[in-house]
Amino acid sequence: MPDSGVPAAIGYAEASRLPFDFGLIRNHYVGRTFIEPKQSIRHFGVKIKLNPVRHILRGKRVVVVDDSIVRGTTSKKIVKMLREVGEAKEVHLRISSPPTISPCFYGIDTPTRQELIASSHQIEETRKYVTADSLAYLTIPSIKLMLPKPEDYCFACFDNHYPIAFPGEEKEQMELSFT
Repeated sequence: MPDSGVPAAIGYAEASRLPFDFGLIRNHYVGRTFIEPKQSIRHFGVKIKLNPVRHILRGKRVVVVDDSIVRGTTSKKIVKMLREVGEAKEVHLRISSPPTISPCFYGIDTPTRQELIASSHQIEETRKYVTADSLAYLTIPSIKLMLPKPEDYCFACFDNHYPIAFPGEEKEQMELSFT
């Protein structure tokens, strides 16, 4: 996925001994679509942000590597685009983070828990929703293995364990204030 998934995609291709190529070209004048306030804007943003390269994708089994799945909107549109416009035979998603199950209260503009697809859907349900042939995420333990001092990192959006305690009511108010 240009540009957020490129470093992970290069590593995935190398470790899997699969060829790496850019089957999607990104319009760099369109920003992050997952933070747009309205679903219609997010859908339109995905359409104008990414363009499939048919001669690279046609008839191929494609692995798309991205940094995260937030609502599922972008992933679903991309899978559909790769199949219909790019004529890919299969589309497999690999996500270089664990499923995002909780909002971030520390400066990242993430949606409420109810809007995060992984907070209410198992991986197989998410795969069906985005219509991918397969879906896999990195796990928290595998990420911690790569870090020199994992205890110095926040994983709250992945495990719902916030480093600063929020009283239940205050946490709910904070979630509401982000909507």
